[in-house]
Amino acid sequence: MIEGVKIKELKIFKDKPDLEQDIEPGIFMEVLRDNDNLLSNFGQSNYTTAGSGTIKAFHWHKSQDDLWFVATGKAIIVLYDQRKNSPTYGETQTIPCGEEDWKLVLIPVGVVHGYKVVSKEPCGLFYHVTKSYNRETPDEERIDPFDKEINFDWKSI
Repeated sequence: MIEGVKIKELKIFKDKPDLEQDIEPGIFMEVLRDNDNLLSNFGQSNYTTAGSGTIKAFHWHKSQDDLWFVATGKAIIVLYDQRKNSPTYGETQTIPCGEEDWKLVLIPVGVVHGYKVVSKEPCGLFYHVTKSYNRETPDEERIDPFDKEINFDWKSI
């Protein structure tokens, strides 16, 4: 696992119906709690969707952590450690997540990240960051998904 990445496996609670009925009542899960010690500071929450087969990659941040939660569909998160002082420098990590495999993934400052939607249905991703977005000086550096240094084979997932 890449240094500093944290994964919280999410516990699913099955809702109990209020009345006797033939419908699925749904589920409940606690996604993020103040005592999880995952965000050093709260900046902003965002939501995005992407269709089947979409690749959204790569980017990294100079001063903020990301906390990702794939709520619908399924995706493979791809991380690459470009931090020269990290013991996991140069390592790539993949994390499958989404429906029936819900988890919260902390992506630390400096770790390159992206994802590919691997379900037929769209993927819905919530992400929380430690700093609010600033349009004039965005804390985001983009890298081509097919960057030669990272050299990730998107066809493999």
